[in-house]
Formats: sequence, structure tokens, C-alpha cells
Amino acid sequence: MATTATHTVDWKLIWAQRGFRYFFVAMFVSLFGSGMNFAGVSWYILAATHSTVKVSWQVIVMTLPGLFVPFLGGVLIDRLDRRYLGVALDLVRGCFVLATAYIAWRGHLQLWHLYAMTLITGTGSAMYWATVNALVQEVIPASQFTGANAAVLVGVQSGMLIAGAFVGFIYNSAGIAGILFIDGLTYFASAYCLYQVRRGYVSPREHQRYPREYNEATEATAEALEAVENPEVAEAGLSLAVYADMREGFAYLRQQPLVRALGITHAIMMAGVVSANVVLVALANDILHAGPQGLGFLETGWATGAIIGGLIASQLRPALRMPLYVAACTGLAVGHMATPFVAFLVGAVMMQILFGFCRALGGVVAQSSLMTIVPRHFMGRTQSAMAILTTVVQLFMSVALGWVAQGAGLIAGYALLAVLYAGATISAIRARQLMR
Repeated sequence: MATTATHTVDWKLIWAQRGFRYFFVAMFVSLFGSGMNFAGVSWYILAATHSTVKVSWQVIVMTLPGLFVPFLGGVLIDRLDRRYLGVALDLVRGCFVLATAYIAWRGHLQLWHLYAMTLITGTGSAMYWATVNALVQEVIPASQFTGANAAVLVGVQSGMLIAGAFVGFIYNSAGIAGILFIDGLTYFASAYCLYQVRRGYVSPREHQRYPREYNEATEATAEALEAVENPEVAEAGLSLAVYADMREGFAYLRQQPLVRALGITHAIMMAGVVSANVVLVALANDILHAGPQGLGFLETGWATGAIIGGLIASQLRPALRMPLYVAACTGLAVGHMATPFVAFLVGAVMMQILFGFCRALGGVVAQSSLMTIVPRHFMGRTQSAMAILTTVVQLFMSVALGWVAQGAGLIAGYALLAVLYAGATISAIRARQLMR
């Protein structure tokens, strides 16, 4: 039987953490730029090609690196300073987004430029979110994990809310070049904030709670690195150490059914949110006839609901968290079945508010529970395993939604999303049973 933290959320204690304040701002600006990028690029592709399949390819290219990068990424997250790793990922992605903005400004933008940029940013994101989620665990007291995750989610969704409110208007005036330029700058702002989170180099390995501090592969690597004349041995030892870390991470997950149930539910919810963009763009264009501004209102509605959901989740009594977790997944399943029949903008925005609320509540409960259960030196590998599962589901859904929506209509596309969230509901019920 596992339990989650039961302490009352102390917002003053959380906000008093200098590192967390910078972290909050980093998440806000990062999601503001990414939200504008995702919505703007999706609308540009749909307007240029009139194809939901082409829009789905953007989602596929963005998520494809998540099949491969987390295997090594999880090991690096559990070995390197997570702050420096996050800064490096921000800087690299910012440079490539600004380069694409320059190409668009010069009038030479083609679809492959956008796909290439999305592939690079997706590769960085495949490690970035697992990195920052693990970093939260280091900078916040364990008793405040629920409040910290709620605050992070509020920061993330506030960025998306403002992005959603502005993306349609900015797209009409500045075009895709302006949106990409703003997104590129936000990566550099995020990198600066992450750098300010704390001082010095902090290795996750210094905080292990289990006795297995080193294995034979790690020892071999250390000895070879001390003997400079044996670079081949050092390389072999490092490879063995990485392999040993991966094997250790998978062994941990096999022994933790509750972690698996929470991770599966959270991964399905994450995959559903991103892949739903394929049909959301078509909903705004084909059914609501609201244009890019209508898409902006829909994105704003989702973010508004997410902020409300995050704030409410942080104040829930422990006894209510898991029942509402199951209810949130159920709400997503039923709501997506009904969405294509709501053919007016205000109603569609209200549905998006509901979806954002349910997703936020579920996300806060899942992440705070995982941070309480999972040891710090396993968090990177646990988050990366969730990222891999998210990517697999997301790729399948992105391809399926693009073809189903184009071939059978949006009703069939949203029905497929409803089936996905029904699977999340089953997994959430399993997690609730294991919590008892």
C-alpha cells in the first residue's frame, strides 16, 4: 500500500524558495512560446495544405524522438546536474527556432523547414520535461510536492493561456515568422531562469537512498578515467554503466505496480492532449468556422480550465484525490465523445475548459503521488519511461486521428479520443485500488 503526501499546501513556503520562483517563470515563458509555436505552425500547415494528415505529421515529427531519446535521457537525468541539462536543452532549441524564423521572414519557408525545426525541438523536449519534473523534486520540500506541482502547472497553463489568447491575433498581424521569433526568444529567457534556480553543480547521485551507490560498471569507469592511458576501458566502462542504469530502472518499474498504473494513466492523458491538436484545428476551421482567432479562444479555454483545476487539486483532501482522479479521466472520455456535436464557439470553449480542468487535476495528483513514491535517483528514469509510453501512444493517435478525421469525419476522430481516455480511466481505477 502506498500513500501520498498529506500535508496542507503552504503557498508561502513554496514561493519562498528562490529556486522555485525562477523555475515557475521558466515554465511560464517556455510554454508561452511553445504554445504559440504549436498553434501557429498547425494553423499555417492546415491553411497551406488543407490537410489534417499534414497537420498530424507535425505532431508525429515532434513526438518521434520520444521513442529513442528517453532511453539515454533518463540515465543522463539521473547522473548530471538537472539544472545545467535543462539550460543546455533550452539554448539549443532556441537557436534552431530563431533560424527558422529568419527563413520565414526572408520568405523562403517550406513545410520541410517546419518539420525539421519540429524534429529538433521535439528531440529536446523528449528530455526536457523529464528533466524539469525531476528538478522540482530537488528544489521543493517533500511535504509540499502537491502544491509545487499545482504551482508548476499553473505557470505552464498561464503561459499557454496567454499564448492561446494572442496566437490568433499575432498570426494575423506578424505571421508565422513573428510567432517563431517570439518562441525562440522564450527559450533563452527560460534558460536564464533555470540557471538562476540555484548555484553550483548538484549531482542526483549524491542523494541516493538505496545502498547501491556504485556498481561494477561504474567502478570500472572510474578506475579507467583515473588511468588516462586506458581510454578504451573508460569508454567500455561508461557503456556498461549506462546499460546497468537502464536495467536497474526497468527492474524498479517491474517491482512497482502503483508507479506503473499512475505512469500509464498520466502518459495516456499527455498523449491525448497533444494528439488532439490534429482534430482541434479542424474543429475550429470546419465546424466552428472561427479561423485562427477561434483556435486561440479554444486554446485559451483549455488553459483557463487547467489553471482552475491545478489550483483546486492543490487544496484537495488526500481522501478525495484518487476518486476525483478517476472522475477526471471519465470526464475526458465522455466530453470528447460529445465535442463534435457542439457546433458553436462558446459551447466548444466551455468543453475545452472542462478538458483543461480534468487534465490539470489528473496531472497534479499523478505527479505529486509519483514524487512521493519514487526515490530521487530513480525519478529521471521513471519520467523517461513515462515519456516513451506517451510517445508511443501519441504517435499512434496522431496518425490515426489524421486519417480517421480526414476519411471518416471529425465525429469518428473524437470518438477515437474518447476510447483512448476510457483506457486512461481503467488505469486510474487500478491506481486507486493500489492506493488503498
